[in-house]
Amino acid sequence: MSDAVLLLLKELRLPGFARHFKTLWQTAADSGWSHADYLLALCEYEMADRLQRRIQKWRRESQLTTTKTFATLDRKPFSGQNQRSIAKLEQDVEWARRSDNVLLIGPSGTGKTHLASALGHALIEQGIRCKCFPAIALVQHLQQAKRDLDLMTAMTRLDKYAVIIIDDIGYVKKTDAETNVLFEFIAHRYESGTLIVTANQPFSAWDSIFTDGMMTVAAIDRLIHHATIIELEGESYRKQQYVEKTKSEVKRETT
Repeated sequence: MSDAVLLLLKELRLPGFARHFKTLWQTAADSGWSHADYLLALCEYEMADRLQRRIQKWRRESQLTTTKTFATLDRKPFSGQNQRSIAKLEQDVEWARRSDNVLLIGPSGTGKTHLASALGHALIEQGIRCKCFPAIALVQHLQQAKRDLDLMTAMTRLDKYAVIIIDDIGYVKKTDAETNVLFEFIAHRYESGTLIVTANQPFSAWDSIFTDGMMTVAAIDRLIHHATIIELEGESYRKQQYVEKTKSEVKRETT
């Protein structure tokens, strides 16, 4: 009997039911559950299993760095205001469901990419689909779609991701081909999907990204509308790590 049930559950693609129906049957018998109670418990296991599989799939497709999470983020260099803003984003993800943006601005090595990745991981854990792109890779993808006369389709396909991370937007070359598709994508996502953007330059220097001032203003206007802006300051993490490593090596050599 149980083998036949197991086979049927696999055919019906109910792995949560298949894993737990025997154990729960015994629990139900011992506890005097009704048939409805037993079915409810099986459904809850199935839903939990599906959620975990979905999260695992979303993690794989997100292209997020697995080690860059909030658990590994060093918050000590951040100002008190930035720490409060980060904690708010981490603890309440409704901003992503509202299609609000997050802009992380600061010099290289101050933790922008790590913070963006950590936000992405936290969103996926809350059931919000996320995809991370280096800015140059995203632009190249959109450029190819435009050459194929398929730009709108390519942008629409990315709508399945509630949140898109654009890392290092400042590395996009200031050419008509690159900045036009980037602007079109920002306009396409406006108030319909969240963007998390990291940039080395302050907004005043974004003329180095877009080909004309009007496009720069329009892009910034769309990004900052309903956005949390976090400006990170301080010395590069990578530089600090290099200095500490060098000091340790020198100390070992002299002892």
